Parts: sequence; structure tokens; C-alpha cells
Amino acid sequence: MNVLLLGSGGREHALGWKMSASPLLTKLYASPGNPGFGRVAELVKLDISDHSAVAAFCQEKKIDLVVVGPEAPLVAGIADDLRAWGIRVFGPSKAAARLEGSKGFTKDLCAKFNIPTAAYGRFSDLVSAKAYVEKTGAPIVIKADGLAAGKGVTIAMTLEEALAALEACFDGAFGAAGAEVVVEEYLTGEEASFFCLCDGATALPFGTAQDHKRVGDGDTGPNTGGMGAYSPAPVMTPEMTERSMREIIEPTMRGMANLGSPFAGILFAGLMITDQGPKLIEYNTRFGDPECQVLMMRLKDDLLVLLNAAVDGQLAHMSARWSDKAALTVVMAARGYPGTPEKGSVIRGLEEAASEGAEIFHAGTAINGGALVANGGRVLNVTATGATVGEAQKKAYAAVDRIDWPQGFCRRDIGWRAVEREKAGA
Repeated sequence: MNVLLLGSGGREHALGWKMSASPLLTKLYASPGNPGFGRVAELVKLDISDHSAVAAFCQEKKIDLVVVGPEAPLVAGIADDLRAWGIRVFGPSKAAARLEGSKGFTKDLCAKFNIPTAAYGRFSDLVSAKAYVEKTGAPIVIKADGLAAGKGVTIAMTLEEALAALEACFDGAFGAAGAEVVVEEYLTGEEASFFCLCDGATALPFGTAQDHKRVGDGDTGPNTGGMGAYSPAPVMTPEMTERSMREIIEPTMRGMANLGSPFAGILFAGLMITDQGPKLIEYNTRFGDPECQVLMMRLKDDLLVLLNAAVDGQLAHMSARWSDKAALTVVMAARGYPGTPEKGSVIRGLEEAASEGAEIFHAGTAINGGALVANGGRVLNVTATGATVGEAQKKAYAAVDRIDWPQGFCRRDIGWRAVEREKAGA
């Protein structure tokens, strides 16, 4: 098979790394990719927003499958346009990608099909939104309705914080994504990421993870796209997984089909495990980043076989097998992130780091004058496995400490919740 992988981050590097091990793979192309892809894919320069140009490349290179990594092209309808050219695509339609593209759409879907989630209000003007927040009080959650690169959510612990977040949205801090705002009840519990591979009719459970959104140790500081993750998530017991399927995933699949937009692709449910059970925080319609990195380290099956089954509507006949090992990834970010990251600093020591038994996925790197340099906010994903989360954590940080990058930083407590559980159970 000839495969085209769209995207440039750590998620896409991990997907390419896993697909490259498949006997089905003839040639893997990646666009735009990054320097880390060099060993697994041929990098090609395509304007992903120009769907006809992508289609023309697919026809020229006889591409058998396009795998779309990031959310923006999916929300823009690239899967529909490529399918119209007769090209097989792993990823949801534009209509189905609304589950991520509009938080308000997802909340309304939950209300219509009795899917447990936080109480909410939708607002397109500041005055109404402020009135709702002042009446409800804090803590409360403010979300830009559209795509905001993981930065459109404010967990406001005070009324002042909430009002400032509303003003930022309506003042254009997130562009068109903040033209409408969703205000949600603050949920308490433990967060978990739950993934399902979907073919429009069947949803196949596809792993669990826990992400660390805050930039600082101890879950402090502003939200980011994710500073690290581990898998599996201990809170997602077999019972909790079954409840999440029955109460959240399956009603969503039925609801989307009922609306004429059956969901096919990867459905990523951000859950809050509360005293009452699982509640949906939000949906993403692509693999998480950095959750994908730990899932790919644990997946025992051929990823290409599973993606093909999803595209061809054959998931009812499939299963996914996972390693008993835990996987953990540490995000190394450029100084200034999640604000304005410093670009261009030289990174050395990756071979030494890999000698610690870690896999290093590139997320925001470039080559400048023959040197590897930082070219984004989240730059490297240092990923390791172990018999326990604690063991995987030690290996990952041993690798981090071999990387020579003074302008980079990371959290030093990724996996802390699971490690504490392991110690308590020892």
C-alpha cells in the first residue's frame, strides 16, 4: 500500500512510526512532516488546505490510503473532497467532524440523546454570557466554540477569571473560534482520555490514556496542548470502559447516524470520571497529542490493518490487542510556551537519549544549517515503556536528561497520579 500521512507533529510521527512496521506498507509519504519522519517516510510539500492539489498528488503517486492527523483539515472537509475524487481516507466527514469543530454542536447532541455531560449554556454575545456566569457563579468553565489549537478553554476558579475569559473570547483572542462561547458547569473527578476506532456503525475501544494539560509541575499554570501522557489510564477499569461505551460512545454513534452524519475515524472522548460515573467533557475527532504516542507504543496489532477495516466498514470483525506494559511520554517544550515560544535553538544528544531505551517523536523541529533546531512550542516527545508507569517514567526522564537543549523545558512529574497509585498498592 502507498499511504499519505497529513500532519507535522508528534502525533503524526508516532502514527508514521507505527505504520512503517506494517508488512502492508509499500511507501509512506508525509506532508509536511518534520525531520523526525526521515527514517519512516518521504517528506513532500503539499498545501493541505488545497484539497485538489492533495488529490492530484494522490492520483499521481497511486495513494491507496490517506491518513489525516490534525483536526483543522478534517473540520475543513478534506475527507469529503478526497473521497469525491475516489480516494480512500481515514478520518471523519466535515459534518461528523463537527463533534470537535463546534463544542456547542456536541453539547446539543448530548442533550438530544441523553449523553451524560456538564450542564451548559451557548452564547453569541458578551452580555448574555456574563449574565449567565454571574448567575451561576464560579468555579466554571469557559470554552471558545470552535478550534483554538487546544488553548480556547479556561477553567475559571473565580468570577473575575470567568468574566475575563469571556471578554477575551468576544474580543477576538481566538479569532472566529471565539465568536460563540460555551459556558459549562465545573465537574470534579479524574480526567481520562478514551479512544474508539469507528467505521460509521461500529465503535471499537482503542485504548485509554491520561494527559497533563497544565504547563507546570503539580498541575499548575495555564493549559497547554499537553505536556505529557501515559497509558493505560488506571481509572478506566473494565467496568468504567463498559459504562463509557454504553452511556457515551454508543449513543453518540447512534445520534450521529440519526443526524445523517455517521462517524468514521478515531473518536477521542475526553471524560471526567465523577462520583456519578463517566461524563463527557469534549470530543476530538482525531488521535490525541501526546496520547497517540503512548497508544502507538502499546498497540500490538498492525495499525494499517485496523485503519483499513475502519475505512471499509469492517470493524465489527476486528479487535485490538495491547501490550501489558505501560507507556509514558514527556513533552519537551521551547522556552516561552504556551505563550510565544522561542524558535531556532539547537538541540543535541538525541542519539544518547535513545540509548536509554526511549523512542523520541519529533513534534516541532526543523533543520537549520545542518543542525536540529526547535521550530514550535511542543518540540519533542520522549517516550518509554515499562512494566509499571513508574518504570516507564524513570526511563523517559533518564532519556530527557541526556538531551542537550538548554532552551527547552518539561514537567518533571508526568504520570504522578498513576505512580502514587502504584506505590500505595505496593
